[in-house]
Amino acid sequence: MDERTAEAAVPERYRYAVVPHIMVDDAAAAVDFYRRAFGAREDFRLDAPGGGVLHAEITIGRSTLMLGDASVKAEAGSFTAPAFLGGGTSVTLHVFVPDVDALAVRAEAEGAEILQPPTDMFHGDRTVILRDPSGHLWVFLTHLEDVSEDELRRRLAAAAL
Repeated sequence: MDERTAEAAVPERYRYAVVPHIMVDDAAAAVDFYRRAFGAREDFRLDAPGGGVLHAEITIGRSTLMLGDASVKAEAGSFTAPAFLGGGTSVTLHVFVPDVDALAVRAEAEGAEILQPPTDMFHGDRTVILRDPSGHLWVFLTHLEDVSEDELRRRLAAAAL
């Protein structure tokens, strides 16, 4: 699938979104993991004077993600990594990709925990849910079909969720 086709396959309302900024315990290692597992490109990095990553930006597909070391940001406020919260997180990151199956295989080989294997879902996307080594939850989707609101509600009612 070429880039024009991949862009057209992502529903318009999801092409541009809020840019998430996540905190991790080792941002340099996280950027390396995202590069290997998700095909991320590192666009920018600002190292903190005392060590660690103050701010980094990566791109996965056409989505931008900001991240940094929680320990560097700790003195600035209530920034924390999922491990500090007992492994929980209140945010799940959604990214559309051309081939969710290939991404899942690569991510698992690099250390991601697959929580839901790639599955065709009632909403018209093939979806994998995983936890990265930093504890963040990700939903990667490959768009399969446009589903009308009526059909979406019919499928949801028929699904055993």
